[in-house]
Amino acid sequence: MDTDASALRSLAQTYFDAAYEMDADKFASIFHPSSSVTKVAEDGAVNVTPIATWLAAVHNIKAPKQQGFERDDRILSIDVERELALLKVTLQIPPRSVTDLLSCLKVNGSWTIVQKVMTSKV
Repeated sequence: MDTDASALRSLAQTYFDAAYEMDADKFASIFHPSSSVTKVAEDGAVNVTPIATWLAAVHNIKAPKQQGFERDDRILSIDVERELALLKVTLQIPPRSVTDLLSCLKVNGSWTIVQKVMTSKV
């Protein structure tokens, strides 16, 4: 489990780096190709976005790093059960504070994100 927790902390760090740099390729390296991003829209509807569509949108977001913002990213919890893990993380993508639940599976010996469920506030 310590090895898994260490690998998941590394995955989270890559996730934080990708978010700070808004680097779609870096995000793609840690998301499973069939994964998706889920959130509640302003109108209350649940939006499920395929990862390829979400990654394309990342290209249009100005990176916090480019804007000179300081990082504030933290792992809130890691829960592992065999090949399943849940990471709860928080980070800043100004003007928003984001909390993500990253569902991960260990596939062929490596952890990958298979679902991102998110919420944010200004």
